[in-house]
Amino acid sequence: QVQLQESGPGLVKPSQTLSLTCTVSGGSITISDYYWSWIRQAPGKGLEWIGFIRWTGSAYYSPNLTSRASISRDTSKNQLTLQLSSVTPEDTAVYYCTRWAGAKGHDFWGQGTQVTVSS
Repeated sequence: QVQLQESGPGLVKPSQTLSLTCTVSGGSITISDYYWSWIRQAPGKGLEWIGFIRWTGSAYYSPNLTSRASISRDTSKNQLTLQLSSVTPEDTAVYYCTRWAGAKGHDFWGQGTQVTVSS
């Protein structure tokens, strides 16, 4: 059973860089055909896809966030990292990491971590 656990600061000041880590257990992030995604949900809004990193290590981002988002990985720790620069209060959301199995959809989710952007 794959498990994902997000971690990071719950409060970030405007203009700073948000940095979150997702620790994956029960399966390697380098297994073929899986994409490891970051998704967020702002208060009162729907889910917003931020981007993913493939098993090969290449990353892709939402056009809305591509200038500010960066997803990387540490294969030795089986971890993913999301960095989002120049945050504003509009980046306040619950952030999730997921495993995306293509046609099977996002089959495993972390529990989510609340991030609030405020001075």
